[in-house]
Amino acid sequence: MLVYTDEETLLSDTVQAMLAAASPVSTFRALRDKGETQNPALWSEMAELGLAGVLVPEEAGGSGMGVTAASLIGTALGQNLAITPFISTSVIAATALKTASADLHKESLEQISQGKLTYALALDEGQKFNPSHIETRAEPYGNGFRLNGEKSFVVQAGGAGRLLVLARTGDGPDDLTLFSIGAEQAGLEQQEKAMVDHSDAARLVLSNVEVTGEDIVGQQNEAWRVLRPALFAGQTVLAAEMMGVANGAMQMTFGYLKDRKQFGVEIGRFQALQHRAAHLWCEAEVSASAVLNAGRMMDENPEQAGLAVSLAKARAIKVAKLAVLEGVQMHGGIGMTDAFDMGFFLKKAQVSTEWLGDYGYHAEIIASERGF
Repeated sequence: MLVYTDEETLLSDTVQAMLAAASPVSTFRALRDKGETQNPALWSEMAELGLAGVLVPEEAGGSGMGVTAASLIGTALGQNLAITPFISTSVIAATALKTASADLHKESLEQISQGKLTYALALDEGQKFNPSHIETRAEPYGNGFRLNGEKSFVVQAGGAGRLLVLARTGDGPDDLTLFSIGAEQAGLEQQEKAMVDHSDAARLVLSNVEVTGEDIVGQQNEAWRVLRPALFAGQTVLAAEMMGVANGAMQMTFGYLKDRKQFGVEIGRFQALQHRAAHLWCEAEVSASAVLNAGRMMDENPEQAGLAVSLAKARAIKVAKLAVLEGVQMHGGIGMTDAFDMGFFLKKAQVSTEWLGDYGYHAEIIASERGF
């Protein structure tokens, strides 16, 4: 079982305390009731504390603390259901930009760390995550390209200033190029989609969107060099966020088992419920260790981290689902009501399961890596 270092524990405790004060679950409910899918005040506070630049190199104004540190932040965000562009911007975009060239994208990285620029990843085109199936095309036009195609499930698109768009620039399977384009670019249409967990996502339609060579992140036909580590980082931190969702649901459930009485005794004394709670806790501990291992692999040997990352996401999906379903069931009738917060955790777990690869996607990678 892996454990946090003293520095990691300090970071986790600090972020947890900040979010508990600035963005408890009650804040999410208030934003939901107002129909708001952004929390700019929280994002500004996170930027002031240096959290937005956790993966931005120090020379670009960030802290460069690594994916393990970003995962600790992600766990705290999930536990509080905090609404931020952290994964799409501070993790995925920051990793892609610094992998392409930290010097060339220094200004953008500085703006990310300052909380002044946010990104969304426009990759998915079907109902499921499948980065190898890209039909959006970038055709040569003048000194640049014209982009045409559609993107689905673009998380945090509504509040993003720029979009990372993956497009096909050749006929070969790997002839893909990553572009960074402005969210207000001519020919780009955003169709907002209401997610069940009240998250911000959109469907994009690109019609002759003109870009130049300066908009390419990395090199033409070499998208995977910059996108693969960015996706690995995003999947790791998303897995950590899902562990936060599981932790939040577990805390509510275990607290209820201690307080709710039937026949004059706390229901947590009933052996059947004790067995279910113990099983959930054990599954959570094993999954938390898998997530921590993925973060450390990303920091120490990112080229070989694929298996660890997929294992972390698959385990996080499994335990988050278990935690929210057990939470609903052990709370009984109140667990099904909108007046109770458990439903928020259930919906968040479901949407997070689909983003950046569901259980089947990552299980297939694990099986392939292990020779099955």
